[in-house]
Amino acid sequence: MTVPALTLSASLPSSPAADVLVIAARASRGEAVPAASAALSSAALEAVASVLGQIGFGGGRDELVRLPGGEAHPPLAVIGLSEAVDADAFRYAAGSAVRQLAGTGNVAIGLPAGSEEELGAVLEGAALGAYGYAEYRVKSKAGAKTPVASITVIGTSADDEALVARAVAVAEAASLVKDLVNMPPLDLYPATFAERARTEAEAVGARVTVWDEEELAADGFGGILGVGQGSTRPPRLVKVEYAPTGASRHLALVGKGITFDSGGLSLKPATGMVGMKYDMTGAATVLAVALAAARLALPVRVTAWLCLAENMPSGSAIRPNDVLRIRGGRTVEVLNTDAEGRLVMADGLVAASEERPDAIVDVATLTGAAMVALGTRYAAVMGSDDLVEDVIAAAKATGELLWPMPLPDELRATIASDVADIANANPGNTAGGMLLAGVFLQEFVGRTGEGDDAPRIPWAHLDIAGPAKGPNSPYGFTGKGPSAVSVRALIRLAEDISRK
Repeated sequence: MTVPALTLSASLPSSPAADVLVIAARASRGEAVPAASAALSSAALEAVASVLGQIGFGGGRDELVRLPGGEAHPPLAVIGLSEAVDADAFRYAAGSAVRQLAGTGNVAIGLPAGSEEELGAVLEGAALGAYGYAEYRVKSKAGAKTPVASITVIGTSADDEALVARAVAVAEAASLVKDLVNMPPLDLYPATFAERARTEAEAVGARVTVWDEEELAADGFGGILGVGQGSTRPPRLVKVEYAPTGASRHLALVGKGITFDSGGLSLKPATGMVGMKYDMTGAATVLAVALAAARLALPVRVTAWLCLAENMPSGSAIRPNDVLRIRGGRTVEVLNTDAEGRLVMADGLVAASEERPDAIVDVATLTGAAMVALGTRYAAVMGSDDLVEDVIAAAKATGELLWPMPLPDELRATIASDVADIANANPGNTAGGMLLAGVFLQEFVGRTGEGDDAPRIPWAHLDIAGPAKGPNSPYGFTGKGPSAVSVRALIRLAEDISRK
């Protein structure tokens, strides 16, 4: 995992000396005005303002310019700061600067964060911006810039250690997701993913249970087993549990972990398979959030269910019209083998429900329809009204872009099966595909008590298919490749639940 050394300091550090000092400037009446910085005198800031005017620096988001050092300060990097100066703006600016300063050893950041929330955002953004992945580079590695290794944020708070620890935990969680998603599917498949999860969980004292293909069959996990049966590399179910003494609340997380999705016998076109290593992002996300809860010693039980399979076509693969028996006995007719994520997630949701947690959140790169509806920066949230509101609130508090969507009752009839309890798709109608997948998953969320009359366990479904893969053009602290979307929001949700 790529996480920089991160510290808070009341003044510009002398050891190790900063190679670059980051300050901010924002546009005001057609010119860039440097923001106050505890690391620079007013005279130095006036000199910077004069230079910025001469070179035409506008102070826009992601705009960065390097300036020479002075007698009292190292070389400068001036980063644009949006007009709305808040925690989100500071997180974005710090992350953008650190990302663009790759190849620099030690960076100091002197942004005018005026509150503990803003200071925490600077720390978090800076740590997130220092990500890089070069595990599979050989000849091209020498030409790749290494991420910033050491970051000092200038500022003070009542509890410096707690702020830094949280920023590091968030960055470690995001870095783990990105590392796992970046791995080629040749090397990351259900068994190796399960072993990585075991290693990471045991390092923070979390408990791990792994079901192999024989145990999946014995315990009735027909969805995971069915999706994975076409591959020579069998499926796995992994349960990672952080259960601190005295925790009275329980958050369950279920993640889609399709380590490669060919579409199965409902084969994707060749170009549609490129990037399908990303189909395990949900499982990586729930793993990372559970580990972050452990690192932060949150007083809440967090259980992550990783539903791992490789969806491949072969003589042993499931066929359209096959019927799978999900954990708990409900049967699903498979009408599209490329709608496999909801099949493995059904098993995970049933297993999570059996423990009757206070809330269940599932995370999946589930549908291309999510991108049609919301583009590539927003993730969809649907489910129980109150929990959806809590997830959205956590997203707003962390600068994540999540958007609520409905679960129309009338869509349930469109996935009725002639031979089974439910079908996994409606091949004749593509309308509302993201919502239809949510309606399907809702069927497998358990009740808070015995009987069908008991209320459903509060549940939220996150379809992250659009933003899971980062943009071709990096922005803020988000580089090319996986984005680790929803990690920060779910860590915040766990914190919020722990306080209830």
